Amino acid sequence: MSMADGRRMVVVFLGPSLSRDEAMRILPDAEYRAPARKGDMLKVESGAVVGLIDGVFLQDYPPTPIEVHTAMAKGVKVFGAASLGALRAVELERLGMVGIGRIFRLYREGRIEGDDEVAVTFDSNDYSLRSEALIDMRYTLYHAYKAGVISDGTRRRLVRIAKGIYFPYRSYDAMISRAREEGVDGAELSALESYIASNRRSLKGEDSIKLLKFLRKYSNNKI
Repeated sequence: MSMADGRRMVVVFLGPSLSRDEAMRILPDAEYRAPARKGDMLKVESGAVVGLIDGVFLQDYPPTPIEVHTAMAKGVKVFGAASLGALRAVELERLGMVGIGRIFRLYREGRIEGDDEVAVTFDSNDYSLRSEALIDMRYTLYHAYKAGVISDGTRRRLVRIAKGIYFPYRSYDAMISRAREEGVDGAELSALESYIASNRRSLKGEDSIKLLKFLRKYSNNKI
């Protein structure tokens, strides 16, 4: 499907990984849809370009790899990043789906595993987060370590603690609370709390931006 000026029609499945306002500043002409559920990919018209970022995990079933491949087989070009999109891109890369961003590469290289690295719970009305993605917590903790806020040993312990929390309940507060119970250095944890308040990072958000910038060029026939 192409627009009247020759640009490709772009559909983006987006939820908690990036705010809709920020996304529209980057790619204003896309059609933004809610996090993808089972069946949503089959509703995309042939010839369209899809940016698959977010999908549901607990709320419903997400599109399966077979569903995404079926959409591709009927002429939908699919790019994935950040969350469910990164997962499906790894599974379907050999069949033509294109992955964008660091999270996709980390999965492809086997440096991270499991859906719970990117899974979160969120408010279905405004997509505000109710839990944190493990990959984003890893990213923030890494930068806290590089900034000298925590030691590498503490960073590793905190990642282990965060991974041990079931993803719907995973949060910085829960992680730090458990860390205190386990005897992690209190001064480092207090410093980390202050750091997180103003310096938390989201690799999912950064990868979403990369995908949207790529799609802006692609839809304008510049790639």
